[in-house]
Amino acid sequence: MILANKVAVITGASRGIGAAIATRLSQDGAAVVLNANEAAVHAVVERIRDAGGQAIAVEGDVTDAAQVAALFDAAEAAFGRVDISVQNAGIITIARIEDMTEAEWDRVMAVNTRGVFLCCREAIARIRKHGAGGRLINTASGQARQGFVFTPHYAASKFAVLGITQSLAKEVAKEAITVNAFCPGIIGTDMWAYNDAAWGKLLGDYKPGELMAEWVGNIPMGRAGTGEEVAGLVSFLAGPDAAYITGQTINVDGGLIMS
Repeated sequence: MILANKVAVITGASRGIGAAIATRLSQDGAAVVLNANEAAVHAVVERIRDAGGQAIAVEGDVTDAAQVAALFDAAEAAFGRVDISVQNAGIITIARIEDMTEAEWDRVMAVNTRGVFLCCREAIARIRKHGAGGRLINTASGQARQGFVFTPHYAASKFAVLGITQSLAKEVAKEAITVNAFCPGIIGTDMWAYNDAAWGKLLGDYKPGELMAEWVGNIPMGRAGTGEEVAGLVSFLAGPDAAYITGQTINVDGGLIMS
């Protein structure tokens, strides 16, 4: 098991990509600490434990520095250290610019960008304690490659994740701490069900599922991805074979965006 004796913190882990990542890292041997701002995260922990894994849940808001510190305190209290931190918590809203409020802009930027900053800051401090290096892995988006209509706040937040990733990678590289990011494309999750409905309403008279099907038709592999396929990349980035990879951002999108 490539992550035996490692401890991983995963935010946004109550469903979708985050739950898949937590499950995969546990299967790889890591003790996992799952964070989300909803009680559903406890059900994911129970599934991991039922499969023989070590896991705890910590509810909390990644935009609040005190709650982020408490998350990493809980990880150390339960398992003694932190080696891997996956900054996956994220939200999206979709609206015409004339309808987008400042509160909407601020909330998306807070979760998607401030949350990554706060978690990375805390993770680096905890990883430094044991001096054996570690892994930071940040969730970006296809919109970190190319912004899309009706989501300027989301695109800005995800472009920022790339900047944070590259800057921190340079800062901590000599401490054997790698910092990488990944860009999921169209993945079969609850978020994409919302995207299909909200974009479909603004882009035309689409029935549920029609816009999603149209977009999936543009993917060279001809299908949406799964959370488990994203988790496979995260497993690699968290493991020993990725020790010389840092500051990189990798697309997981079936070839939708090639860059």
